[in-house]
Amino acid sequence: MIKSDFLVIGSGIAGLNFALQALEYGSVCLVTKKDAVESNTNFAQGGIAAVFSKTDSFNLHVRDTLKSGDGLCDKYAVEIMVKQAPDEIENLMALGATFDKDAKAGGLQLGQEGGHSRKRIVHRGDMTGAEIEKAMIENARRNGIRIFEKHVAFDLILKDGACIGARVFDVGKKRMVEFFAKAVAIATGGLCEIYENTSNPEIATGDGLAMGFRAGCDVEDIEFVQFHPTALRRKGKPFFLISEAVRGEGAKLVNDDGKRFVEELARRDEVSRAMFSELRNGTVYLDMTHIGKAFVKERFPTIYRTCLENGIDITKDRIPVEPVAHYTCGGLKTDIDGKTNVPGLYAFGEVACTGVHGANRLASNSLLESLVFSSRAAESAHAYNVGREIGFVNTRQMSVASDRPTELKTRLKSVMWKHAGIVRNEKDLIKALREISLMQAYMSKKEGVNEEIIEINNILLAARLVVSAALARTESRGCHFREDYPEKTEDWERHISLKRAGKGFLKL
Repeated sequence: MIKSDFLVIGSGIAGLNFALQALEYGSVCLVTKKDAVESNTNFAQGGIAAVFSKTDSFNLHVRDTLKSGDGLCDKYAVEIMVKQAPDEIENLMALGATFDKDAKAGGLQLGQEGGHSRKRIVHRGDMTGAEIEKAMIENARRNGIRIFEKHVAFDLILKDGACIGARVFDVGKKRMVEFFAKAVAIATGGLCEIYENTSNPEIATGDGLAMGFRAGCDVEDIEFVQFHPTALRRKGKPFFLISEAVRGEGAKLVNDDGKRFVEELARRDEVSRAMFSELRNGTVYLDMTHIGKAFVKERFPTIYRTCLENGIDITKDRIPVEPVAHYTCGGLKTDIDGKTNVPGLYAFGEVACTGVHGANRLASNSLLESLVFSSRAAESAHAYNVGREIGFVNTRQMSVASDRPTELKTRLKSVMWKHAGIVRNEKDLIKALREISLMQAYMSKKEGVNEEIIEINNILLAARLVVSAALARTESRGCHFREDYPEKTEDWERHISLKRAGKGFLKL
């Protein structure tokens, strides 16, 4: 049993930022199921959207975000995020993160991505996430945050309706550990490992979403899963994302005949659907051979090196690309201070739904959202903790299982890509729901836990939530496209909230 004032589950930018700020108010434990540096943050190439240019404004950034969100953004939350953005960048630099500078104009070098009307993407080459993660991890270790790696959280502990901790499986020692805290924060990232083709690392199995839902958290807008248009397929390896910043610097999308078929800086959902259609007839390529070689190697060193390792010289060869599941726009419903409807439980980053992204995330708003709302959550959690003691309850112990039914994960990913992917319809979604129900019934007979069983139960629940919400939304909006309901309707300019009801859940 381990106690602290704050318990953080997840070690991406959101969890680390919260932990570093909460440390000013008390002790912090951070639980992460893999190594501390393995997260979606670490793979983020593009950058962080923030207004620094004299030709830009907060109003323009807000307008671009609302337009991308397709009628479902919370404008107040968007305004908070946009206005706090420059300060968050300054805070990162104070922690030791460095970003590319404009040698001619001075100040930060700003890039442009799809949906942005101005250059406002702060970046560090094409490895911005890794730069931020490195600076934060170093500060966390140096300042005494207790980091528990290879610890898989699988259930939240409640007392009188409030969250007071989490039950965790220690992978190394094969034992259960109970963490108790005054306030608990979920920052576990997304769920795109429910799909066969994804840019996410294998850890993105919807753990926080599933834990929060089982504990009684409302889940909102979870049908809106964003598919990134441009990823390189690698034999025997995960997909490698080709940053949208490449198109922002002039790369073109072309078909087998070398013809452009879509506006490259259109919204991601539009580009992905155009590519989905084009791929039925052949291959789609990202062409940046017309951009200067020296610039390409300096601006995109990771992309250049990785493609070269796969036999593609991007300064001379076109890059074969295809869409992949990339980002979860919805999640555990929170207010602007990261509070869920479960007292003592906070959520932020990709696992949360703050209302900022609406039906479709604007490029490079994700790292920004993680920073802004985890900062606000740290202040809110501190206020919640004042005068409060660390709670405790006796929980039942569970045996360690030896069974590792990993074939179910492979089966689920195939089902979701085939029946609940970029283009959806009622018939396919019902097929997906039936398959998920069969797999959940099979898993319900398993006794004991291990890391694989925990992940499979979580990923099945996450997939069920996505499919249920996608079935309920009988229109097409943002990154949710129903070919049986291809038009957007005013009746659906509202959110779908999923609430737990016994062992099942209700759609509201």
